[in-house]
Amino acid sequence: MVTVRAPATTANLGSGYDTFGAALERPADEVTVQRATETTLTVTGAGAEYVPEAPTENTAGVVAATLDAPATIEIRKGIRPASGLGSSAASAAAAAVALNELYDRGYSRAELVSVAAEGEAAASGEVHADNVAPALLGGFTVTRPDGTTVVDAELSLVVCLPAQPISTREARQVVPSSLSMDDHVETVRNAATLTVGMCRSDPALVGRGLDDPVVTPARAALVDAYDAVREAATRAGATGVTISGSGPGVLAVTRPTDQRAVASAMVDGFERAGIDARAIQTGVGDGATIR
Repeated sequence: MVTVRAPATTANLGSGYDTFGAALERPADEVTVQRATETTLTVTGAGAEYVPEAPTENTAGVVAATLDAPATIEIRKGIRPASGLGSSAASAAAAAVALNELYDRGYSRAELVSVAAEGEAAASGEVHADNVAPALLGGFTVTRPDGTTVVDAELSLVVCLPAQPISTREARQVVPSSLSMDDHVETVRNAATLTVGMCRSDPALVGRGLDDPVVTPARAALVDAYDAVREAATRAGATGVTISGSGPGVLAVTRPTDQRAVASAMVDGFERAGIDARAIQTGVGDGATIR
């Protein structure tokens, strides 16, 4: 039997659509696996009723099939599904590490990224690694088809989660299929600024680099009160605000001294619009760990 903890993640970070990701210190999923003749799943915890237990429809079950590693899989959700925090990716990453260990498959963490990404297709309909890469490797990640680069950044973050869910499939459908040259230049400029900021653990640079003229405005229409929450966080000291992953979670970068005030302001911003929300004070964290 093997148990693995895999962290929540935030992907895109505004200017890095389908490329940037970061592991969070909390929350996290835990997955326990035992050898079996066929794969079965049970899911408990946050939003468990919304997570499929059929192995072909669950990210962890797809990972088991990809590794040819049938198992009894127990998933304890600490990450609410449809929150923009890589809930399905955490389960896939934890299962990949656990099954690789259980069956002694010998894959490196970097090699497991593509395995876990296959599982992500069960949730989003597409194979992409911007969430599973940081869930496996930790830190801030830049994912390309030929591999992932990891930066160990120290950064204070707040994620505010409104009660409304948004599915990854729905959020991907609203992304524009093209952009102007001006928007392309601005996006590249911001992505470069964010990357330098992560290398320096500089909240001001990272905050500036979150700006995105293409994907975030399209997805903001799906998040009720997004503009009000963004403004409230900025007034409280956030250096930058964007949508976490596919939403509806809203991500703010802060200085450590402003983290609590920003969290409170974001919750208030949602509540003034009549929306229940909770804030998680967190930071850039480590990847999946065997318990």
